[in-house]
Amino acid sequence: MAVPTIVLPNGVEIPQIGLGVFLMEDPDETSWAVKHAVYTGYRHFDTAAIYGNEEVLGTALKESGLIREQLFITSKLWNNMQGYEKTKLALEETLAKLGTDYLDLYLIHWYGLDVKGSWLAMEELYEAGKIKAIGVSNFTIDHLESMKEYATIKPMINQVETHPYFPQDELREYMQNEGIVHEAWGPLSQGKTDLLLHPVLQSIADKYQKTTAQIVLRWHVERGTVIIPKSVHPGRISENFAITDFTLTEEDMQEIATINMETRFGRIPNDHEFIERTSKG
Repeated sequence: MAVPTIVLPNGVEIPQIGLGVFLMEDPDETSWAVKHAVYTGYRHFDTAAIYGNEEVLGTALKESGLIREQLFITSKLWNNMQGYEKTKLALEETLAKLGTDYLDLYLIHWYGLDVKGSWLAMEELYEAGKIKAIGVSNFTIDHLESMKEYATIKPMINQVETHPYFPQDELREYMQNEGIVHEAWGPLSQGKTDLLLHPVLQSIADKYQKTTAQIVLRWHVERGTVIIPKSVHPGRISENFAITDFTLTEEDMQEIATINMETRFGRIPNDHEFIERTSKG
């Protein structure tokens, strides 16, 4: 099953469908899920320093038998390691845990206390070949605009909460105009809502003989968004990947647009108390 790719501004191709490993805390379960994903056809894996499973992911990928060049691995810089020097240390720790010489994509996880220092370090690490592409996560339009004061390389991707209840249309349009690729975390709303029971989605799912989750993930793909659905269940891992054998019509897309609630279910990007607290240490 061919996975669609999106070309980042620097020419690097990112598989549009990946496996997110957020909240995968049991090492055996995580390893099994990653290996099943590889067997299914996934080549894109998304982790972060704060998830605490970089080492498990790296080992599982090595044991899968794939060579490094076949994989696309993303990790993220945590808030307490922001700053020029600490960012360089954080990347070395991440590379050591993953057992690799380079990352395909490195993201600043949140707009924290020293984004400038971190970004300047990431630009250097990118130029040195330690990172193939650099970007951000949970950044707003204002955050992205503020980076123009010092960034010589524009963020290539912004990973943000996105799903039909919160399609991020304004941010998406801004990023399209700026040449920043849109990546969705929580593409199925993290199971925190009744999204997958919505009658509009059920009707479209019935038409294509697909699940509502597959309809939502295909909606993301049609919008040109990179997705990293998380699951440790083999059936769902396979199901989330099986979305390349059908396309949604413009009418389908318009129907799905009607269920937008403009409701965020994850943390807001400007949660200053959270940023302050997690930046210590």
